[in-house]
Amino acid sequence: MKIALVDYGSGNLRSAAKSFERAADEAGLSATINVTADPVAVLASDRVVLPGVGAFGDCRAGIRAIPGMWDALQDVVIDQKRPFLGICVGMQLMADQGLEHGVHAGFGWIPGEVVPIETGNPDLKIPHMGWNTIEVLRDHPVFAGITAGSHAYFVHSYHFHVSEPQHRISLCHYGTEITSAVAKDNMVGTQFHPEKSQHTGLTLIRNFLEWQV
Repeated sequence: MKIALVDYGSGNLRSAAKSFERAADEAGLSATINVTADPVAVLASDRVVLPGVGAFGDCRAGIRAIPGMWDALQDVVIDQKRPFLGICVGMQLMADQGLEHGVHAGFGWIPGEVVPIETGNPDLKIPHMGWNTIEVLRDHPVFAGITAGSHAYFVHSYHFHVSEPQHRISLCHYGTEITSAVAKDNMVGTQFHPEKSQHTGLTLIRNFLEWQV
């Protein structure tokens, strides 16, 4: 199994790669974890992971700056329908658009837009950073074994407001409801960082590696 972690300058992917290697080893899976900025390697992969750290527009620009990468992701995810995991801004880019520092078009894979977190409580600081409890809204293979009350690690100032509720599979509360995971067809995305979320994160990564779409 070949796993592509897309490197488009969004941050250090070493911890994510290590988490995927550990999850594959614990699951007894033969998997090659490839951190890559090569669209050809993405097209040749069995599963794709799109991490993201920073602003929506900057991450979008980073992908666009790699010749062929945007189209490769469209091909492998939408046309080839291979399992896809978006993490943090990588999840947000699945939306129609993001409103961080202007209006920026996303992939448009899951209807909705990425908007500022508005807590209504001055004691709740932005960004939303640290551990939070997630609430699972519906069953999904990638969330198998992740129960109500599980904790995950977040770092973000904007959140994904989905247009169609069936695409939201988990949420958390931070002065308002925040979508913590989305899913549609062969795609899943998490606002939290699985690679930083200890047991919850490793469970999710292992489920993703074993997921049969």
